[in-house]
Amino acid sequence: MAASELYTKYARVWIPDPEEVWKSAELTKDYKQGDTVLHLQLEDGSDLQHKLDPNTKTLPHLRNPDILVGENDLTALSYLHEPAVLHNLKVRFIDSKLIYTYCGIVLVAINPYETLPIYGTDIINAYSGQNMGDMDPHIFAVAEEAYKQMARDERNQSIIVSGESGAGKTVSAKYAMRYFATVSGSASEANVEEKVLASNPIMEAIGNAKTTRNDNSSRFGKYIEIGFDKRFHIIGANMRTYLLEKSRVVFQADEERNYHIFYQLCASSRLPEFKALKLGTANDFHYTKQGRNPVIDGVNDAKEMCTTRSAFSLLGITELYQMGLFQVLAAILHLGNVEVKDRDSDSSIIPPNNNHLMVFCDLMGVAYQDMSHWLCHRKLKTATETYIKPVPRLQAVNARDALAKHIYAKLFTWIVEHINQALHSTSKQHSFIGVLDIYGFETFEINSFEQFCINYANEKLQQQFNMHVFKLEQEEYMKEQIPWTLIDFYDNQPCINLIEAKMGILDLLDEECRMPKGSDDSWAQKLYNTHLKTCGLFEKPRMSNRAFIIQHFADKVEYQCEGFLEKNKDTVNEEQIHVLKASKKFDLLVELFQDEEKVTSPTGAGPPTGGRTRLSVKPDKGKSVQASKEHKKTVGLQFRNSLQLLMETLNATTPHYVRCIKPNDYKFAFTFDPKRAVQQLRACGVLETIRISAAGFPSRWTYQEFFSRYRVLMKQKDVQSDKKMTCKNVLEKLVQDPDKYQFGKTKIFFRAGQVAYLEKLRADKLRAACIRIQKTIRCWLARKKYLRVKRAAITIQTHVRGHQARCLATFLRRTRAAIVIQKYQRMYVQRTRYQRMQAAALAVQCILRAYVARQQYKALLREHKAIIIQKMVRGWLARQWYQRSLEAVVYLQCCVRRMRARRELKKLKIEARSVEHYKKLNIGMENKIMQLQRRIDEQNKENRTLSERLSSTESTHAAESERTRRELTRLRGAEDEARNSANRVASLQEELERLKVELQSTQKEKKAIEDWAQTYQDEMEQMISELKEQNHLLKNEKNDLNRLIQEQGQQWTEKMQRALKEETSQLESDLNEERSRYQNLLTEHLRLEEKYDDLKEEMTLTMNVPKPGHRRTDSAHSSNESEYTYESEEGSRGMEDVTKGALDMALVLKLQKRVSELEQEKQGLQNELDRREEQFQRARARDDEQHKKARSAELEYESLKRQELESENKKLRHDLSEMRQSLMGSVGASSAAPGSPAYKVLLDQLNASTEELEVRKEEVLILRSQLVSQKEAMQHKDEKETMTDSLHYVEDVQKLTDAKEISQAYMGLKDTNRSPRFLRKPLAVNELENRLRAPLPDMHKINEDGELWLVYEGLKETNRLLELQLQSQRRSHEAEMEALRGELQTVKEENHRQQQLLAQNLQLPPEARIEASLQHEITRLTNENLMLPTEDPKVYRTNKLRRMIDLLEQLEKQDKTVRKLKKQLKVFAKKISDLEGGQIENVSPGQMADEPMHPVNIPRREKDFQGMLEYKKEDELKLVKNLILELKPRGVAVNLIPGLPAYILFMCLRHADYLNDDQKVRSLLTSVINSIKKILKKRGDDFETVSFWLANTCRFLHCLKQYSGDEQFMKYNTPKQNDHCLSNFDLAEYRQVLSDLAIQIYQQLIKCMENILQPMIVSGMLEHETIQGVSGVKPTGLRKRTSSIADEGTYTLDSILRQLSSFHATMCQHGTDPELIKQVVKQQFYIIGAVTLNNLLLRKDMCSWSKGMQIRYNVSQLEEWLRDKNLMVCGAKETLEPLIQAAQLLQVKKKTDEDAEAICSMCNTLTTAQIVKVLNLYTPVNAFEERVSVTFIRTIQNRLRDRKESPQLLLDTKTIYPVTFPFSPSSLALETIQIPSSLSLGFLTRV
Repeated sequence: MAASELYTKYARVWIPDPEEVWKSAELTKDYKQGDTVLHLQLEDGSDLQHKLDPNTKTLPHLRNPDILVGENDLTALSYLHEPAVLHNLKVRFIDSKLIYTYCGIVLVAINPYETLPIYGTDIINAYSGQNMGDMDPHIFAVAEEAYKQMARDERNQSIIVSGESGAGKTVSAKYAMRYFATVSGSASEANVEEKVLASNPIMEAIGNAKTTRNDNSSRFGKYIEIGFDKRFHIIGANMRTYLLEKSRVVFQADEERNYHIFYQLCASSRLPEFKALKLGTANDFHYTKQGRNPVIDGVNDAKEMCTTRSAFSLLGITELYQMGLFQVLAAILHLGNVEVKDRDSDSSIIPPNNNHLMVFCDLMGVAYQDMSHWLCHRKLKTATETYIKPVPRLQAVNARDALAKHIYAKLFTWIVEHINQALHSTSKQHSFIGVLDIYGFETFEINSFEQFCINYANEKLQQQFNMHVFKLEQEEYMKEQIPWTLIDFYDNQPCINLIEAKMGILDLLDEECRMPKGSDDSWAQKLYNTHLKTCGLFEKPRMSNRAFIIQHFADKVEYQCEGFLEKNKDTVNEEQIHVLKASKKFDLLVELFQDEEKVTSPTGAGPPTGGRTRLSVKPDKGKSVQASKEHKKTVGLQFRNSLQLLMETLNATTPHYVRCIKPNDYKFAFTFDPKRAVQQLRACGVLETIRISAAGFPSRWTYQEFFSRYRVLMKQKDVQSDKKMTCKNVLEKLVQDPDKYQFGKTKIFFRAGQVAYLEKLRADKLRAACIRIQKTIRCWLARKKYLRVKRAAITIQTHVRGHQARCLATFLRRTRAAIVIQKYQRMYVQRTRYQRMQAAALAVQCILRAYVARQQYKALLREHKAIIIQKMVRGWLARQWYQRSLEAVVYLQCCVRRMRARRELKKLKIEARSVEHYKKLNIGMENKIMQLQRRIDEQNKENRTLSERLSSTESTHAAESERTRRELTRLRGAEDEARNSANRVASLQEELERLKVELQSTQKEKKAIEDWAQTYQDEMEQMISELKEQNHLLKNEKNDLNRLIQEQGQQWTEKMQRALKEETSQLESDLNEERSRYQNLLTEHLRLEEKYDDLKEEMTLTMNVPKPGHRRTDSAHSSNESEYTYESEEGSRGMEDVTKGALDMALVLKLQKRVSELEQEKQGLQNELDRREEQFQRARARDDEQHKKARSAELEYESLKRQELESENKKLRHDLSEMRQSLMGSVGASSAAPGSPAYKVLLDQLNASTEELEVRKEEVLILRSQLVSQKEAMQHKDEKETMTDSLHYVEDVQKLTDAKEISQAYMGLKDTNRSPRFLRKPLAVNELENRLRAPLPDMHKINEDGELWLVYEGLKETNRLLELQLQSQRRSHEAEMEALRGELQTVKEENHRQQQLLAQNLQLPPEARIEASLQHEITRLTNENLMLPTEDPKVYRTNKLRRMIDLLEQLEKQDKTVRKLKKQLKVFAKKISDLEGGQIENVSPGQMADEPMHPVNIPRREKDFQGMLEYKKEDELKLVKNLILELKPRGVAVNLIPGLPAYILFMCLRHADYLNDDQKVRSLLTSVINSIKKILKKRGDDFETVSFWLANTCRFLHCLKQYSGDEQFMKYNTPKQNDHCLSNFDLAEYRQVLSDLAIQIYQQLIKCMENILQPMIVSGMLEHETIQGVSGVKPTGLRKRTSSIADEGTYTLDSILRQLSSFHATMCQHGTDPELIKQVVKQQFYIIGAVTLNNLLLRKDMCSWSKGMQIRYNVSQLEEWLRDKNLMVCGAKETLEPLIQAAQLLQVKKKTDEDAEAICSMCNTLTTAQIVKVLNLYTPVNAFEERVSVTFIRTIQNRLRDRKESPQLLLDTKTIYPVTFPFSPSSLALETIQIPSSLSLGFLTRV
């Protein structure tokens, strides 16, 4: 295939990037051959021109299609290269939160740095038994594959876990061991799996430390071999360790810590037992404070210390040895604080009385002087002499540190040895699985000897890994007959040779260590001289002469030579060791330095005799020379030998690889650093695996899968019947280069990139088909739309045009009519207008003319009057002016004249004094005289004028005077008249004044009266309005109160009903939980019984001395039936069988453990029972009578069962203690043989305990049954009273109308609130009380009768009465409560006394028992009658009533007993009469000869047949054998009536009851129950057998109920059936035993059904394509998944439906109750839904849109099956709801917030973890689907974070719903049943 075909436009490639390692880009232009530049566009939208290498012309790596991204297996990727691997891991880790990924045979595990809920027991169970490729990648899948291959191939397995420090190696190894411990279980008594897991905390404490990269870094390697027996159960384990980092004991870098155990010890130093160690904090010791960070965040060292000590104890290391270990560790810490000082340049000294050295010596039990001496000196030996030489301070400190390291190494080895001893098993090991937790490839800035050894080990492991991968590839090719071509892969053998070959690095290092003056520098020079020029993998640094570089498979590493020789020698001063060995006070210290064979086990056991050889080489105890040589072995040589042994072990096993990756160096959760990840992928060999796979044919398809996936690329003519030939023909056409693929026998092999090419062709073909389909559909839709629019347009046009024509015609008609109308209208308007205008004009003219005339008249009138007024005014004004002027002139003249006279006078006086003046005066006088003369002349003229006027005036005045006189005369006359009138007026005025005064007073009175009346009226109106308002308010308040009371009553009624419903549902759920717990207890009991039987069989086989004539009988049962149905004889036989085998100490230990577990379980059950009983007592008044009785019976029975278990446990403990005492005295197993003392003691004890157990059980059962009946009667009476009160209350609340009734209701509420139903006072009652107590407004001025005021006063009185009644009732209630408490105490005492009396009476014979009971009752009644009723009369009456009821119940029981006795007497009398009649016939036959003989005996007996079957005692075994043990269910179910065996057994039981034979009844029931258990144990895997006996057991149980004589069951019977009721025995206890047996059979049926359905569910519901062609098969990797194509033998949905129909038909044929069938079907559907959903949550390839549609279709088929069987109401559909919602979740849209809201509301039965898991796993199958974005998943999580639900991911498939057996009476008459001869029951006789 040319590159131009792949590197086209829009193709996506990977280009190198310095930050992200690889970056994605898209081609924007097609690549053509010869181009030197690729035109790319990055994901951020930027353009880039990528230059190609001009020499190689290498194109960048192509990206895989989106549908392949996130695959479970990296080998499923079409393009296998580094960027594809890195991107796939990143997508799975960051987006999907998946930490595990397959890479071929390797599991890649990325450390999430977060606790994930994927390691629970439910996940373990989900992976158990599954193929590795069928589930998502997981460490459990690898562990399951190893476990399965070990069992299948009979070959040992190994799991190799490697990675960097902090990558999670230890955790992965821990989870793998946990898986083995959980799945396989322990076959021995010592719980080895717990010990294996308990070794982890110890090894982490002593071998793990905090580093800069990991808080819990393993500083050693370990290989744990978990041993299994032939049944593949864990029997033991063995641990090997490698290369402990001893230097960490004495030195830690910054931010690092020493080993955890030191800090745990310091954190616990305040404990009393650690006071003697004299420890302090970690900062007080040199060895623990060098890292300057002694605390790890989130780790409590004190708690970790408790965990470590618990693990020590679990592994059998005693407290004494633990304290010894802690003593050694504390001594090491004190040794590190010993200070060495310089004495001189060549010697050193320890100051005397050094505190830490003294503590060290005290703890180690050595002499202070010896230790201080040899810490500063050393001994030199020569051939002839020995020298003691002082050492300088530096060497002394090094010697001190070397001693500390050596002691810790010895302690580490000792702990590992004793852990191995504790994990060792005496059983023979059949196979093992090894778990290797070893350090990964390491490279630091400074690399020393430890890193060299670690990388050397990784080189060996990588070589083994490469060879194994290469071998698998070769086997696959040879298996498929593919031509094998050598694949070039990296071989690191040259690097290994450089290290371990002769004259290699290790060899030269050992040689230099043997040199007397060897040094690191000389060794470095030897390395340079030897390998620098001869080996290309060895290099010398340019700037250093004390370092070297090795080219490892992962990277180049530079090692510093400093310290290599010292660490390789690992020397320690032997004299210091001798001092420690000389310790006489500390035995553990001596033991640490002894040979391995002499080490004493702390558990008291000797050294292991079997098991694997330890890794470390130990000296032989008898060869001192060899011991010294072994002591001088270098560390490198020891490590090389142990590594060689490890490689031999791994090569002898089948390896499984786990590569742990550290995503970042900062320990951030789900943070991915591509650089660090790529480094580790290169170092751990994952990329090498990819490279090897890519070099061959990495993509492999079966022919069927290829045909199914790429069927779209084929034409119809290409499809042949032979799919192999079809695939060949198609591939030859699609891929032209034949080298790109190969055809194998069953698979097609493709080279890298071919699947992507085929996917591209498939996507193009599908895209073209989609386009064609879209084109056709769009054309069809457009044409349909066009035709529809055209038809619509024509229709519209037709209607519109018709409408328009009609509108035109109408318009024309209307136009013509309008014209006519307009003509006449206009004419009318004009005429009307003219007439109106004419009338208006005339009116206006008339009005105007009248107005003008009036105006003119008015003007003339006004003018005339104005003239008159003007005349009068002007005359008056002239006169007034004249008078004013005259007065003014006169006054002016007077003033002027006076002024002039004064002036003249003054002048005359002056002139008289002066002549001159006179002269002047005379001159002036002449002028003045002239003026005066003129003035006189003028005055004369005026006088003449005035005289003329005066004469005229006088004449006028005379006329006026005459007129005035006349007027005066007239006026005088008028004055006289006026005077007279004035006198009359005065009197009138006086009268008027008086009247005015009276009027004013009257008006004042009237006004006062009016004001008063108005005021009164206003006040009255205001008062009336106020009264009306008050009345209205009172009415409203009353109505509101009535309404509130009614609403409150309704609310209380609803609340009571709702609370009753909730409480009922809660009680039902509690009852179901109790049933489930009880049924689980029965299941556990059955399992223990079966295990006990298996152990008994093993013991019998071991002894192999069966006694002749003895028969095995079960001595333990899965129900309590055996506790009171076994006869002592059978119990003795069972106990004898038990003692046949040898009594092993293991059995004793197991019994002891089981007893302790039963004690704990008993205590827990007792506490739970107390809590349930208390809750039941509080809630009993809220439940109805039927639920109450059922609940009470259940609780009483459970308490009875538990107490019986307690008695049995006590007995077991007692017997166990005696067994232990007898066994302690025995020496060997032979002492327990038959006939020995221990055997006899055990036999006697067991027989006695059996007999005593029978007696006690009978007593307990009788006593408990009587107590149950009494308690039910009391509870029934209390419930009746409570329910009656509550009903009356509800009725009364609804009838309240006025205040009186309100008060009565209030008091009724107060009384009602005392009942448990009303524990709280309602709010409405408080409001009512407050309103009644609130003061009303003043009503004294209300209307005259004052009715409202009287009402108000009455309400106040009523309120006071209510308060008084409330207080009195409260006091009476309290008194009544006290009385009831006292009565309760009295009843308890009486009950206790009755129990004691019953216990005494039960020991008496029956006759004496009845007499004693009567005597006791008479005494009690006498005492009660003599007692004075000092208590409250009401309480006394209540007590008396209850006692009377008790007496009546006892009287009824006595009457029943009398009736039974009378009936028996009649039977006996009838028998006697029959016998007498027979005697008469035998004595005198002649007398009877003449009498007529009527053959009526046989018909009469047929008519009187009582439905009983008679059998003899010796025929009981034959009856059980023929009817139960040897009965074939198939023939009975088909040919006979359903439940026939149950009817026959009951008829036999009725005859035994008829005979009143206690032994016969007991024996028959015991035999029936034991036989049913035996047949179920024998054929428990046969569904038909289990279903048959479940139906018959239930029918037998229903018969016992139906014919028991109880009224609750008799009401369903016919009169004839009631006559057939049991007459002598009450088998209620046996009914419970049969119910327990039915529960066990039901659980066995469910398990059998589950075993049949389990293999079908996943294949039929998930993998099989019910709708063919909907989902294509995606490319898979090396881990092939189960094909979804229905091959021959593959289960389909039809298989499941057929199996369900088979189950249903079988149960119907057997006559199983319909209700029980519904419960079975519900359980079936729950199993189907739970298994399907669990597999969906663990399989990424199943989470797709098409698979969701397949699941929904399959579920619809299941629902259709339910409808066909009429089982839709059984609750089975609801069990499938989580699966339905998961399928809907796969199909709904998942983009927007609205989609998130819809998902949250839709998936209400799925938990948040399940929803998120499905969204994370959602995988597109085709290129057209889209992945779910991380943002959308976060949105879902945020919306669902408030949900309160279990964090569990998977559903519990082992859950079994509690089963109930509703009573189902039979209408079949017993007398009509015929026994077929095929049952061979001829010995039965009908009675």
